[in-house]
Amino acid sequence: MDDQQRVAPSTVADDRTSLTSFLDYQRQTLAVKCAGLTAEQLRMRAVPTSGLTLLGLVRHAAEVERGWFSNVVLGEPRGALWAAVDGESADFLVADADPEEAFACWRAECDRSRAAVAGFASLDETVSFRGERYSLRYVLTHMIEEYARHNGHADLIREAIDGATGE
Repeated sequence: MDDQQRVAPSTVADDRTSLTSFLDYQRQTLAVKCAGLTAEQLRMRAVPTSGLTLLGLVRHAAEVERGWFSNVVLGEPRGALWAAVDGESADFLVADADPEEAFACWRAECDRSRAAVAGFASLDETVSFRGERYSLRYVLTHMIEEYARHNGHADLIREAIDGATGE
């Protein structure tokens, strides 16, 4: 893993730049945790007490990006990237999943998310979704939290796969 692939957020930026930079940093962290692994390793359930895989986390991140930025922020209902199986989300079902497809979908959703954020003049602008109001600030903060939590999972999975550790 090469931590040099990540761009550290500025320590003196304005709120919008700080939030978007921290979110991109967390996105980059997930990519770093997956770097250099084979398709089999990305699909590996490496932590005995968990069914999580690195590829499942990437697919989940793509779905979360799509859900929050397309569906909630932009109000554009877009279905799931991967069809549900027996009523369950398929994000984490990776036995036959194609890593290249998953990473391409994730990168595309991240690009759409960045474009969605750029379309808002203020972090205080709100959107309504299913009877709730959300500010852009809330969505960005939530996404940072989402990635940070799952990047902790990714740390454990990667270490169990090949011993690689890193921030």
